[in-house]
Amino acid sequence: MDDVDAVQGQIARNMLTSGDWVSARVDGVLYLEKAPLIYWIIAIFYKIFGVYDWVARLPIALSVMALACLTAAFGNWAFGRRAGLYAGLCVASCVGLFLFTRILIPDMMLTFTIALAMWAFLRAIDEEELHPRFWAFVLAASLGTGLLLKSLVGLVFPVAGALIYLLLTKQLFVLRTWQRLRPISGVFVALLIAAPWHILATLRNPPYFSLSLHGGPGEYHGFLWFYFINEQLLRFLNLRYPRDYNTVPRLWFWLFHIVWLFPWSVYFPAVARLSFRPVDRAGRARLLAIWWTGFILVFFTFSTTQEYYSMPCYPALALLLGSAMAERGDWIRRGTRVLSVVAGCAGLACITIFFLVRNVPAPGDISSALSQHPGVYSLSLGHMMDLTFDSFAYLRLPLAVAAIALLGGAVATFRWVEMRSFMAAALMMVVFFHAARLAMVVFDPFLSSRPLAETLLKSPEGKLILDHNLWALSSITFYVERDVLILNGRYFNMEYGSYAPRAPDTFIDDTRFKRLWLDSQRYYLVTFQPKLQQFKDLVGPEHLEIVAAGGGKLILTNQPLEHSGRVEGILRLSAAYKNPLAKPWIYR
Repeated sequence: MDDVDAVQGQIARNMLTSGDWVSARVDGVLYLEKAPLIYWIIAIFYKIFGVYDWVARLPIALSVMALACLTAAFGNWAFGRRAGLYAGLCVASCVGLFLFTRILIPDMMLTFTIALAMWAFLRAIDEEELHPRFWAFVLAASLGTGLLLKSLVGLVFPVAGALIYLLLTKQLFVLRTWQRLRPISGVFVALLIAAPWHILATLRNPPYFSLSLHGGPGEYHGFLWFYFINEQLLRFLNLRYPRDYNTVPRLWFWLFHIVWLFPWSVYFPAVARLSFRPVDRAGRARLLAIWWTGFILVFFTFSTTQEYYSMPCYPALALLLGSAMAERGDWIRRGTRVLSVVAGCAGLACITIFFLVRNVPAPGDISSALSQHPGVYSLSLGHMMDLTFDSFAYLRLPLAVAAIALLGGAVATFRWVEMRSFMAAALMMVVFFHAARLAMVVFDPFLSSRPLAETLLKSPEGKLILDHNLWALSSITFYVERDVLILNGRYFNMEYGSYAPRAPDTFIDDTRFKRLWLDSQRYYLVTFQPKLQQFKDLVGPEHLEIVAAGGGKLILTNQPLEHSGRVEGILRLSAAYKNPLAKPWIYR
């Protein structure tokens, strides 16, 4: 998909082809915002299987399965086999994990390292544990790996959760505790894993030290300042430059967890009835899980946050839910009844929408039926606001599959209780996720520029120009595998690196664009359909040839093409605008 999805895949490919595994680059421009481990892992998979889009997704898919197995193993150790199974089911089939693993972000892997660190911590201080040294090593290695996945949060979250737990259990100042945790050797292990890259990145991207608390246009302070002060401190304080992000309202950030943990969130009331006294292994695990969750949620309550930032607490919540589900009781039965009602109502809603849109025309692709809400596009799920009633005409098959899943789950959870109802709920989510996947196929022309990239690959050779932010059209450069010029796009993610020494001459303005476009060399421009008139005014309609259109996007060229290709592009563009449901897709 466009945006961060294709960018992550490109960075990994650039590392593989250039041999520079230290400094990430996008279109040749330094990109110093993120830790490198996800790029390294994707690049290794490219080396093994080849550079394909599905290969870039393998690490995330494997991480999801690994997290489910880890959570199940943690629950099995702490509460017993049945609770471990339920905890693993909660992680594997909750809505949030499915939603937030559709894009290539390192949070899934970070969640795994944090969960592993917390389990290792608990086992290292457990007096019944026969191998505390091994688990102390696993704890340190997890912290070092977390630093390479998402910087300081990979260290702060598990360490803070562990310290709060030690304080509450009166073990913080007990010598025996620290003897089992081996903090000195642990620091050495973590630094051995994480420090080399940080040192190399600093040395290769000077200046080395800057304590400025301000960033702005034209300023470049090197890697260390941008990565730690700007990305960590100033972002937490909501002072980061450039401000290319938004934040979820605090109340919604908390309440959304009912959705992210669905269908298992119906059992949250049963968690409140559990014992959190650290008198046995189960009580200690519950106490750790509640403070592990609490610190992360409180941390982001006072910071800028996206919907998926709380993902590292999902395993903790799953452990609590699995423990409550294994305990059974009236609150579990009531939760199952609530789930049956919610699933039934959602299924009926899907059927109702299906019948209401069954005769609504669905010409072209879904982009022509979407509204626009650019003010929320900096949120990870901002485009959900673009859905209109008419857009569901393009989603008839996903609606039907979702209705079958939800109504089937409602009947099964109404008839069955305990394990059989839990398994039915998990199966309901598997089928529902398939409906969501079918919906994403429908959204592909809107969320991705792959069809346009395929057209470019079949077109005559020419230099490629992207209009405005590369992120919004990033799948173009992923699939065509060439560097591009960026028109009026020196802002947001690429701005800071563009001011680095020896930065490539990638960014052009309208004046330079017009000069290049009127030259004899062939150029292609990828832009958005509502901006066609703007370019007609800039260079003249006689210098614009339509190559292809789709998903609200457009490919133009400055040199004549074969007649058939030009007519096809014009017809596709005309069809989009003649659609009575069409609403222009405004650039983000």
